[in-house]
Amino acid sequence: MASLEDIGVSALINIISAFAFLLAFAVLRIQPINDRVYFPKWYINGVRSSPRHAHNFVGKFVNLDLKTYVTFLNWMPQALKMKEPDIIEHAGLDSAVFLRIYVLGLKIFGPITVAALLLLVPVNVSGGTLFFLSKDLVVSDIDKLSISNIQPKSLKFFAHISMIYAFTFWICYMLYKEYDTVSSMRLSFIASKNRRAEQFTVLVRSVPHGLSHSVSDNVDKFFKKNHPNHYLCHQVVYNANKFRRLVSRRHRLQNWLDYNQNKFERRPEKRPTLRTGFLGLWGKKVDSIEYYRQQIKEFDQHLTMERQKVLKDPKCIMPAAFVSFNSRYGAAVCAQTQQSKNPTLWLTNWAPEPRDVYWKNLAIPFVSLSIRKLIISLTVFALVFFYMIPIAFVQSLANLEGLEKVAPFLRPVIELKFIKSFLQGFLPGLALKFFLYILPSVLMVMSKVEGHVAFSVLERRTAAKYYYFMLVNVFLGSIVTGTAFEQLHSFLHQSPTQIPRTIGVSIPMKATFFITYIMVDGWAGIAAEILRLKPLVIFHLKNIFIVKTERDRENAMDPGGVDFPEAIPSLQLYFLMGIVYAVVTPILLPFILGFFAFAYFVYRHQIINVYNQQYESCAAFWPHVHSRIVASLLISQLLLLGLLSTKKAANSTPLLVALPILTLTFHKYCKNRFEPAFREYPLEEAMEKDEQDKASEPEINLKSYLADAYLHPIFHSFDEVELQEVKVDKNPETIPSQPTTPDRTPSQQETESISHSRSHSPSPSPPHDLNQQEHEEPTRVQQYEFRPPASVYQYGYEQHESIFHYNMDIYEATRHDVQDYVVESPHGYYRY
Repeated sequence: MASLEDIGVSALINIISAFAFLLAFAVLRIQPINDRVYFPKWYINGVRSSPRHAHNFVGKFVNLDLKTYVTFLNWMPQALKMKEPDIIEHAGLDSAVFLRIYVLGLKIFGPITVAALLLLVPVNVSGGTLFFLSKDLVVSDIDKLSISNIQPKSLKFFAHISMIYAFTFWICYMLYKEYDTVSSMRLSFIASKNRRAEQFTVLVRSVPHGLSHSVSDNVDKFFKKNHPNHYLCHQVVYNANKFRRLVSRRHRLQNWLDYNQNKFERRPEKRPTLRTGFLGLWGKKVDSIEYYRQQIKEFDQHLTMERQKVLKDPKCIMPAAFVSFNSRYGAAVCAQTQQSKNPTLWLTNWAPEPRDVYWKNLAIPFVSLSIRKLIISLTVFALVFFYMIPIAFVQSLANLEGLEKVAPFLRPVIELKFIKSFLQGFLPGLALKFFLYILPSVLMVMSKVEGHVAFSVLERRTAAKYYYFMLVNVFLGSIVTGTAFEQLHSFLHQSPTQIPRTIGVSIPMKATFFITYIMVDGWAGIAAEILRLKPLVIFHLKNIFIVKTERDRENAMDPGGVDFPEAIPSLQLYFLMGIVYAVVTPILLPFILGFFAFAYFVYRHQIINVYNQQYESCAAFWPHVHSRIVASLLISQLLLLGLLSTKKAANSTPLLVALPILTLTFHKYCKNRFEPAFREYPLEEAMEKDEQDKASEPEINLKSYLADAYLHPIFHSFDEVELQEVKVDKNPETIPSQPTTPDRTPSQQETESISHSRSHSPSPSPPHDLNQQEHEEPTRVQQYEFRPPASVYQYGYEQHESIFHYNMDIYEATRHDVQDYVVESPHGYYRY
C-alpha cells in the first residue's frame, strides 16, 4: 500500500512530467513549422495564414524572435479571455457545455473540500483504531485520516452522517441550477438559429414494402394523406456504401495526378514518370501525368455505372427516408407522434443535422437492429469481466506488502526504497491508463455495429459503455481486487465471519490508489493533451511521406474535436471518486480539485485554438452527465451505509436510509422538469419560429432549400464537369495507357495548368420515382472534381445563427459580424 512517501514520489514524477509537457508545448507552439498543429481551428475558419510564407529559409522552420521565448507562457491568460457566448459562436454549444462540466466540478468540490478537511479529518485522526489493528492489517499514514480510523460504535459517526447530508444537498442544489441553465441555453441556442434543415426534417424508418409501388411512392402517398397541410418533400435513403469506397479510390488517383502536374509545373524541362509494376518498383516506364489521366478516365466510367446502379437498383433503396415539412410545427408533430396503428411501421424520429448523419448505418435493415443490440450487449458484458484480469494485475502492483506476507522471497527486490516507491506510487496508475488506452476505440466499433445513425448518438452510446466499464472495473473492481490483495494475509488467517469487517475497514484505504491514478491521468495526462505529441508527429510524417497537394496538407492538419466518448466518462469517474471519498477519505479531494482546475484551463485553450467539432447536438449529452452524477451520490450513500454497518453503528445507520430516497426523488423531478427539452421540440417554440420566418422571408422557397439537404454526401462530394456522350460496353475492357518517353516534347495541352477553365454544372438530386427513370444505351461518363462537402455550418458572433450553404459549384465559407479576438504568436498578433 502506498505510503505518504510513495505518494510524494508519484506527485514529484507527475508534476515534473506535467511541467515538461507544458514547457515543450510553450516552445513548440511558437515554431512556424508547427503552426497548423497548434492553431488549426483558425486555419479552418479562414482567418489565419501560415507564417512560413513571410520568412527566410531558416525562419520558415524555426522561430528566430528571441523575445517570444521570454514570454512563452502568455498563452495561459489568453485561454481565459474569450467569454462563454463567444465560445458558443466560435466552437458551438456542445463545446461550451463540455467546459461547464469542469466548472461544475469546481463549484461542487471547492466548498466540499474545505468543509471535509476542516471538520472530518480531525475527527478521523482522533479515532486511533488503526493503531491497534496495524499488526493484523496493512495500513499507512494516509489511512489514519480516513473513516477506518474511527472505533466501532463511536458517536463520532454522526459527524460523517451530518456531512453526507450536507454534501448531498449541496450537490443536488448545484445540479439543479446547472440543469436549469443548460436546458435554457439549449432552447435559446435552437431559437436563435436561422433556418436549419433538421428543424424541418424527420427520419422515417421501417417503411412498408408495396408490391406495385416503390419506397419513394409509398412515402409520398402516406405523408400526402396523413400530413396534407405540412408535407413538403422527401429523400429516400440509398445503400451507397460501395460507391463511397469507389469515390475514395478516385480521390486518391486525383491526388496523384495533382501531385505530378504540380511537379511538372515546377520543373517543365523534365516530365514525371513511373513504372506500372507493383509499388512502382518494376514494369514499363510511362508518363505519370498521362498515366493518371487515363486511369481517372477509365475509373470515371466505372464510377458512373455504379452511381446509376445505386439510383436505379431497387435493392439499393432502403425502407427509410428523410421527410421534410413546410414548417417546424409540422415536423414536430410528425416526429413526436405515432404514425400508424401498427407501432412497428412508419417509425419517426427527429433527423440529425446533415453533418451528424452516419450514412453507413442507414443501410442496415431495421429488423436486424434488435439482434445487433443484443449481441453487442453480451459482448460488452463479457469484455467488462475479461478486463478484470489486467485490473487485478495492476492492483497486485499497488499492494506489495500484502504479497510480501504471502511470498517472502520477493522481499529483497521489493524493499529497495526507490523501486518500492515507484512500483506503488506511480506504476499502478500508469498501467491502468495503458490498459484503458485502446478501449474507447473498441467500444466505438461496437456502437457502430449496433446500428445508430448519428455520430452524436454513437458517441453517447460509446460513452455510456465506457462509463459502465470504468464503474465496474476501474472503481468497483479496483476496490474489490485491491482489498483482496492488500489484506491477503488477513483473509487467509482469519475466520470467515471476520472477512466483512476487514473489507469494511479496507475499502477507504483504496484512496491511495485513486490518488496515484488522478495524478497520472489528471495531471500528466491532461498536460500531454495540450502538447498534442501524437498529432504533431503524424502531421510531420504526413508532410514528409504523404502530402502531395494543398488538399493533402489540409487533411493532415485535421484537428478532430473533443473526444466525448472518452472525456465525458473520465469526467464522471472523477465525480464518482470525489463524491464517494468526500466523507470516507477526504484527503483525496484536493487532488480532484486540482484536476478540475487544470483540465478546465487546458480544454478551454484546445477548444478555442485546436478542436473543430464535427457536429452540433445542442448539448444532448447533458442529461446523461446529470444522471451519472446522481448515480455517484447513490453509490456514496450506499457505501457509507455499508461501512457503518461493519462498524456496528446500528443506531446511526437508520438515519441514512432516507437519503437515497430523497436523492431518487430529486432525480425524478429533474428528469420530468428538464429532460423533455433535450428530447422534444415544444410546439409553442416551433409555431413562434414559423411565424417569425413568414414575417421576415414570406417568399422563401423551402422545397428547393430542403430538396438535397439529406442527399447522400457522396453525391455532394463532386461536381460533374466536361460531360460527353460515349458508348459504354457492358463488359468494358481495360484501356491501355499510352506510354511516353521521358524526353518526349510535351504538347500544349499537357503543359496547361491543372486549374484550366472548366464548365461546371451542379450535380442533380437523384429522382425519387424509379418508374420515371430512363435506361439509355449511350451513357454519360462524368468526370468528377472533388470538393468539400456541400453542407457547411458557419456560426456568426452577433446574431447567434448558423447558416446552411447548399451550393454545388462554389464552396465559400463566409463569416458574419466577426468579433475581434487577439491571439499572440511569435510573428505578431492575429486579430480575428
